[in-house]
Amino acid sequence: MCSPLCSGLSLIGDDTVLRELADKLAEVTTEQGSSARRNHETVFRGWLEVGNGDVINGISLLRSGSAARSGEVWMPHYIALLASACELAEQPEEALTLLDDALQIVERTEERWFAAELSRRKGELLLRQGHSEAAEEHYRNALSIAEEQEAKLWELRAAVSLSRLRRDQGRRAEARDLLAPIYDWFTEGFGTPDLREAKALLGALA
Repeated sequence: MCSPLCSGLSLIGDDTVLRELADKLAEVTTEQGSSARRNHETVFRGWLEVGNGDVINGISLLRSGSAARSGEVWMPHYIALLASACELAEQPEEALTLLDDALQIVERTEERWFAAELSRRKGELLLRQGHSEAAEEHYRNALSIAEEQEAKLWELRAAVSLSRLRRDQGRRAEARDLLAPIYDWFTEGFGTPDLREAKALLGALA
């Protein structure tokens, strides 16, 4: 099934390849009539619409695809995509509610592969609302989960968020000391958005 691969692409921001896979998924759905694949396709079409600037239609597709899902394994990720879309639509309270819903699913199912990223994203939302202490708590939690799971992508993202906050607090040396060793762990993928962002931040902290 395409869901893990499509989800991975939506996580790293590769919308071009995601669109190609969504098209292939649509073909398979048409041929086999799979409702599960149709729901996957709807979710990722929604996310692509958001990326193209049609946030309202994207939210509609994301809600439709997520609501029709019967399982919960990928649901936290789908809800997080919807939360990001709501944030773009200037609906921060709805976005926070959605992230809390996703975190509750994680706790209920103990499917914690996405827990660190959910905590980080909640921190980002809280920071934009001016709650820097709460945001830092969520960043630290995200970093701790990612380290425990040895999930380097989530660890990098949490470190970038926390380092950026420390930079803005005037704690530039701490910010660089946190981020540099995590960035240096990577030996490939330097063209991805996450590593480019980390490199830019390290350059600004130098």
